[in-house]
Amino acid sequence: MIVELGHFALILALAVALIQTIMPLIGAHKRWTGWMAVGGAAAGVQLLLLCFSFAALTYAFVISDFSVALVVNNSHTLKPMLYKVSGVWGNHEGSLLLWSLILAVFGASVAFFGTNLPPTLRARVLAVQGSIGLAFLAFMLFTSNPFLRMAVPPFNGHDLNPLLQDPGLAFHPPFLYLGYVGMSVAFSFAVAALIEGRVDAAWGRWVRPWTLAAWICLTIGIALGSWWAYYELGWGGFWFWDPVENASFMPWLIGAALLHSAIVVEKREALKAWTILLAILAFGFSLIGTFIVRSGVITSVHAFANDPERGVFILLILAIFMGGALMLFAARAGAMEAKGLFAPVSRESALVANNLLLAVACFVVFVGTIWPLVAELLWDRKLSVGEPFFNAAFTPFMVVIALLMPLGAILSWKRAVLGRPMRALIPAAALAVALGLLAYAMQTGRSALGPIGLALGAWVVFGAGVDLWLRAGRGPIGQRFGRILRLPRADWGKSTAHTGLGVTVFAVAAMHAWQVEDIRTMNVGDSFDLHGYNITLADVTKETGPNYFSTMATMTVAKGDKVVATVYPEKRVYPVAGMPTTEAGIDYGFTRDVYLVIGDPQDDGSWAVRSYYKPFANWIWGGALLMAIGGMISLADRRYRVAAGARARNIKAVPAE
Repeated sequence: MIVELGHFALILALAVALIQTIMPLIGAHKRWTGWMAVGGAAAGVQLLLLCFSFAALTYAFVISDFSVALVVNNSHTLKPMLYKVSGVWGNHEGSLLLWSLILAVFGASVAFFGTNLPPTLRARVLAVQGSIGLAFLAFMLFTSNPFLRMAVPPFNGHDLNPLLQDPGLAFHPPFLYLGYVGMSVAFSFAVAALIEGRVDAAWGRWVRPWTLAAWICLTIGIALGSWWAYYELGWGGFWFWDPVENASFMPWLIGAALLHSAIVVEKREALKAWTILLAILAFGFSLIGTFIVRSGVITSVHAFANDPERGVFILLILAIFMGGALMLFAARAGAMEAKGLFAPVSRESALVANNLLLAVACFVVFVGTIWPLVAELLWDRKLSVGEPFFNAAFTPFMVVIALLMPLGAILSWKRAVLGRPMRALIPAAALAVALGLLAYAMQTGRSALGPIGLALGAWVVFGAGVDLWLRAGRGPIGQRFGRILRLPRADWGKSTAHTGLGVTVFAVAAMHAWQVEDIRTMNVGDSFDLHGYNITLADVTKETGPNYFSTMATMTVAKGDKVVATVYPEKRVYPVAGMPTTEAGIDYGFTRDVYLVIGDPQDDGSWAVRSYYKPFANWIWGGALLMAIGGMISLADRRYRVAAGARARNIKAVPAE
């Protein structure tokens, strides 16, 4: 009965989404207050219905209700409870329900927190959000219903994909969906602004926190996925330019550009058309990512392998929303005349450069991701675009962004003189170059990638510090430190996020340049040296988990005569799914990881062992965490929560033509 009620709630949510789409739009056009108010109420009701529907599906997974086809295909009675719950969204149908639920959360949040918005804008934003919800609910109910029953329920299920039975993957998809779906709010604001013909400083202030919230969640989701790939897949890497990885990375890049562009709209009322376009593209790339993951047309380690017919439905959604938004953009572009003029040397120009570099970098990733599909469709050729292409094509853009970032952050608005900012950055540049030269002098027989990455990362980090120092003004050092502590949270958030980028840049370069790899066969009791650490294979045993069998190695990591760690790499086999997985044994350290993987047994009784010394590996995810924390600090700035409505009433709207 609960499953049927969840299905019925899903159908009701579709009807409510239809009401939310139509009535507020008509009300905004006619200036009917009552009809406009329906949008907020419908958003709240849709959220409640989808919460109940999601809870009903979760209940079916928790109690192992094998009369539900989705539970049969993605669960098992022996599976730990965490993975029974995460199995709800570890598949195509359930993840669509989570997507729709998060979409409803954002819609209801706009209704709740957007009371200071102009009524017509708020109504139109909620209507666009409702239309997106309507499309995905229709997609789910007509092609991917999660509540379908089995005619003859089996005694047990087929189990969840073993690769997804991991704590990192339990939380990775929800954060990604929060990021993907969060971009829909910026899209809704953009379309609503185009309908009204209104893009001003207040609009820039309204759209930034929603974009920032989505970007933070996307950052956390990407970092969790990267960390999972590092320790779970046993390949020893953190990023493989996999199509699904790229699917989340592309909206992240465009979202970063949108955040910086919205600053220019808010501060100077410039770049209006470009910011609207970025808001449309950010959600567009989220939909493209959805197509890549769910259509089955591109192979990936962690894509949902589904029939291409569902991909056609997603392409139809993409065509309707992106095509409609871009047509509206073309029709209304003339109504978004920029007010704020700026010189070639100014912070606005630096932000424009930042936007162009991020947008082109995103385009490079997009081309590399879809090119194999294009080549197969047009020329019937099987191509593979891998890491060498992406590293060579993408890296230069990020290097230029990192070089420009400290200078652009401290330039004056409207018109700047390069002399004073460049003089202020001389100490940061000197320290960065000194660190790079020191690293180059200490290493022997290695490439310059590591020292260059250290210098570039240090330049970004020290530049963020200089930015805070300059914002404190002049005066005695004690007074300046006091003023730094009282700076707005948005300033602290920006510097923290930029610092995180600098840390990640250095860590990526260090890991590529200074990593040590060793592949060999070992008998129990054998030892070898790995970059100054003595690795010993102490034992290999057979273990049994709750729903898997494991070959577990016991390996010690020693430095001199002292054992610093004992790790337990595994090869697991999940009999129900019939799939093996690799569990790396990792000794985590602040400046390095010792990464050990046990392989297959050899004919002579030895074992294949793959070992890595990975310098500064954890700094990659530490930098990503700093970026997310920086976004949270900025989001906590009270200027995002107050005065937007008052300011909006004092700014004359740009008329539609």
